[in-house]
Amino acid sequence: MSKIDDLFKQYNFNVSDEAVKQDIDKILAAHYDENNNSAVYKQCLNQIDLTSLNGTDTDAEIISMVTKVNGFKTVFPHLPNVGAICVYPSLVPVVKAHLTEEIGIAAVSAGFPASQTFIEVKVAETAMCVMEGATEIDVVISIGKFLEGKFEEVYEELSEIKAACREAHLKVILETGALVSASNIKKASILAMASGADFIKTSTGKIPVAATLEATYVMCQAIKEWHEKTGVKISYKPAGGIVTTEDAVKHFSLVKAILGDEWLNKTMFRFGASRLANNLLSSIEGKEVKYF
Repeated sequence: MSKIDDLFKQYNFNVSDEAVKQDIDKILAAHYDENNNSAVYKQCLNQIDLTSLNGTDTDAEIISMVTKVNGFKTVFPHLPNVGAICVYPSLVPVVKAHLTEEIGIAAVSAGFPASQTFIEVKVAETAMCVMEGATEIDVVISIGKFLEGKFEEVYEELSEIKAACREAHLKVILETGALVSASNIKKASILAMASGADFIKTSTGKIPVAATLEATYVMCQAIKEWHEKTGVKISYKPAGGIVTTEDAVKHFSLVKAILGDEWLNKTMFRFGASRLANNLLSSIEGKEVKYF
């Protein structure tokens, strides 16, 4: 029996999609209102990976984004800054050269967003991102291999990428919209955590279905179960399609209810977003804010 077979034997993957939806409704009915407040908006703001992942991104546009992050505390001295800036690999040196705030520099790597390239390329790209200053690496699992049941290959790939990260944190993107079922999402979560992920992350934001509440529920339950079995705390990042303050509070409410207060900080919980920051700022300030 393989190492992965032994791993999967320890978990129940018979997860009912309908039961997941019902439990989400119960949690939000019980806790959404108590979390829908300015203190939580500020917390969510601090947990944002401010992201720009466009094929048209230029040095000047990224410098402008970094400059706004650098000047944030001057304009909003009463608010916490974002948690990190997330960009494509070639723009990591631009962020590194201009960032003065002590926040994370995240790079998507390893053939993002499709992950359809050679493992040697994935490892090399990851190592180069870290060499250029990335403190966090976001990669996508080989979705096709996962769906084909080649779990050992997915595990080995992620393990090699993890080694290439050295001191940088590894965020493993499951692309939950392509996995379809709650059972697959849980299985991919366990596989990613076993492979060395520091974070598990929902989505790239590059396919139609991104960070759903169902994905957050299933992934957080997997993190909880992993922690109970191993004693290791894995961080969580929903990303893609989280735009409004209401979206953020709903995901926050699920994380709080399932994982507890220990996960409610930027070390353990991030949002991958580009438009969310301004919407949270607007909710906090009580007027439309277009700072970022």
